[in-house]
Amino acid sequence: MNFAEYNGFIEAVPVWQADKADEMNHTLLFRSVVKNKTGIIKIACGCCYRLCVNGKFAASGPARAAHGFYRVDEICLDEYLTEEKNVITILTAGYNVNNFEYVEGVQFLCAEFVSGTECISATGVYNFDAVEYTQKLKYTQRYSFQRTFSEVYRYTADYNRTETDADAEITPVELTEVFPGKLLQRCVPYPDYEIDLAKSILSAGDIGKSEKTEYYTDRSISNISPIFKGYTVDELEYFSSNEYGKLDFYEKASGNFEASGAKLKRDSYAVFDMGAELTGFIELKVRCSEKTTIIVGFDEILTDGRADPFRLKTCSVVVWELDAGEYDLFTLEPYSYRYINVISLGADAYIDEVSLRRYEFNRGKITAQKPEMNDPVLDKIYDAAVSTFCQNTLDIYMDCPSRERAGWLCDSFFTSRVEYALTGKTAVERNFIENFILPEKFGFIPEGMLPMCYPSDHNDTKYIPNWAMWFVVELEEYLQRSSDRALVDACRDRVYALIGFLKTFENNEGLLSKLESWVFIEWSESNKLTQDISFPSNMLYCKFKRCIAKLYGDEKLSKEADELAETIRNYSFMGDFFCDNAVYDASGEPVLSGKCTESCQYYAFFTDIATPELYPELWDTLVNDFGPERKETRKWERIPFANAFIGNYLRLELLYRYGLYDKVTENIRGYFEMMADKTGTLWENDTTCASCNHGFASHVIYWLCGIYNK
Repeated sequence: MNFAEYNGFIEAVPVWQADKADEMNHTLLFRSVVKNKTGIIKIACGCCYRLCVNGKFAASGPARAAHGFYRVDEICLDEYLTEEKNVITILTAGYNVNNFEYVEGVQFLCAEFVSGTECISATGVYNFDAVEYTQKLKYTQRYSFQRTFSEVYRYTADYNRTETDADAEITPVELTEVFPGKLLQRCVPYPDYEIDLAKSILSAGDIGKSEKTEYYTDRSISNISPIFKGYTVDELEYFSSNEYGKLDFYEKASGNFEASGAKLKRDSYAVFDMGAELTGFIELKVRCSEKTTIIVGFDEILTDGRADPFRLKTCSVVVWELDAGEYDLFTLEPYSYRYINVISLGADAYIDEVSLRRYEFNRGKITAQKPEMNDPVLDKIYDAAVSTFCQNTLDIYMDCPSRERAGWLCDSFFTSRVEYALTGKTAVERNFIENFILPEKFGFIPEGMLPMCYPSDHNDTKYIPNWAMWFVVELEEYLQRSSDRALVDACRDRVYALIGFLKTFENNEGLLSKLESWVFIEWSESNKLTQDISFPSNMLYCKFKRCIAKLYGDEKLSKEADELAETIRNYSFMGDFFCDNAVYDASGEPVLSGKCTESCQYYAFFTDIATPELYPELWDTLVNDFGPERKETRKWERIPFANAFIGNYLRLELLYRYGLYDKVTENIRGYFEMMADKTGTLWENDTTCASCNHGFASHVIYWLCGIYNK
């Protein structure tokens, strides 16, 4: 199959600094000076880039792809080429660590600027040099277990002269040609990079500093090893979480103050509110007459009146050490937050502007009209769902735009429906699916298995067998949405390799037994009941087989699915509820645990193991006794509650499937009004214990459009 290969480079070759190919967190600034007033730049790179012209932001990217594949951006620069001599710069980092956000691939930049049909500058050929961007510190701690490095900068007053002055002298590093793999077209929309200014200052005060008996730590700090890569504590140039942990906050004022033109006295802070949770690049305009350090800590919610940068098990701290001068500060990586603590240590600083440059799905590509619901609560929830979708849908579907930025399966099943509901297209979904079939094989996980999230690296050998099954469930719906038979056929070998792997866990009755690695049902009590025989896993396995049978006309698998469904009904149903699991006794016979969870019942109906006709009493109980109000009514207290991901969503999907629309909207209000009020986004769980902005949660759009746009 032709995977939209890219053949648009005229002369550019991929290059990287000689002898630095394997260095972690190594950052280069590529620079070209051109006199043209029109032109297009083409860019491919290993991880990420930030493109500027004459010091002004133009773009960031690229779209992510699988190991050995790289997508190419093409950006028109006409509006930026305003000077007699224009300085084009591309800041790019080579992280070289395993993570969930990027693949740990070859580090390179391949770029060329073309005006008309003439190639004006091209990496590895002419008029594109590179310097080490030493202003961004290399030896920093990881941002999180799932992402790469935290950002720390050291700037002098002429920090951006290389990017703004065409006559600035530079000492280029030696570049060597590298061979990254195959180039692909981008295929998904570009962001519009809208700027949002902070809405207000909520509180301000003084900063003290003291040594603490304990500092924040997690596995991204303590588990650095050849398997989990990064810099150890002893190697760090700046230990962001510890330095932040030393700070003492003394609030002096609170309220709702003007956000622009704020003056921070020496050793002071202010808490800025963006108005809602947003995702993008942090940008600050700062003036200082003496050397100072600007530190920002950010989060989705307030904790004791401030943003807690460690709540999500992240180091959500960015540091700029500044000489006296005026600065337009920025981050190379995108972050997600509503609240941001801005701190000045060492001198007074004028914070002329606190802003965020959005890095999200281009809202101009949304073609669906907002449903006329005549309900202010549903309107608010719908808007929060759109914001959640956009922030988690860029080049792939992400679980969250903060802690991970990872392309998780299962989450994608829900988000893919939203893309089609909002745009009538499947552009992002095609990229997402394509990434899972592009590589010849996946490292670190068993042959036949799919990564639980991708593009990423899983050096710890962990995978989720259930999530691999969701890949096929989504694929069956993708064919219905897109009629893209070619991509579905291209997936065939990977799909049959997957079922071949899973069949090795079938017992003599066809039930999956003693699944390995991370068996995941949902974030609730259900996840403690996954061995030896998980019935929700087997329910999904039954649906998985049916989907393959439909996709590829496999009658044998269709028959196996029918037999498996009957086996599950006979084993798992206890007269009132389906049991979550069975455990082998001393004689090797499976014995029901007797434990039944709310989410297990939803799995049964979602996978058609159960139907309202087959189990009318259970269906009536689920419809009328379960839902968001059950924590107050305490009905069926012996049945542990479902959580947002994914039990509550399966519940809503079932109510919607069977036309109980009043129940759907009633439950949507009950589950999501608080979330929309607090962050303007929808959450991973039904509390703030984890991400408050999760892609799957935007699925509310699918139901509301389905109900009100009929």
